Amino acid sequence: MGNGTSIGRVRGLGAAHEGPHHWLLQRFTAIGNLVLMTWLLVSLALLGDFGHANVVKWLSHPLNATAMILLVTSLFWHAKLGLQVLIEDYLHEAGTKFGAIALLNLATIGGGAFGIFSVAALALGGKA
Repeated sequence: MGNGTSIGRVRGLGAAHEGPHHWLLQRFTAIGNLVLMTWLLVSLALLGDFGHANVVKWLSHPLNATAMILLVTSLFWHAKLGLQVLIEDYLHEAGTKFGAIALLNLATIGGGAFGIFSVAALALGGKA
């Protein structure tokens, strides 16, 4: 079957063959962000006292620490996916695009790792 019609080319997914996968990942991380941010806001509303000791105590529970690490991971992944689309759409020179995506990956991986380490350090009582 050839690429004779416009719909045939669309169904062929273009040159990279990865359009739907990226789009689905953005939607899945958006849903994850919505669920986890709702959990965070409700949890913080029920916490009442936002003192350091109380937040560390709240975060030392395994369920809360795990959900917070999932939230950090999902937020940074979602940001990376969205910013990658902007870079790919608006930067046309191959070298500039490569450099921008490399910097984006470094920033999101570094930021996510720092966030996860911070949550782990608080959850483990500052001993991490």
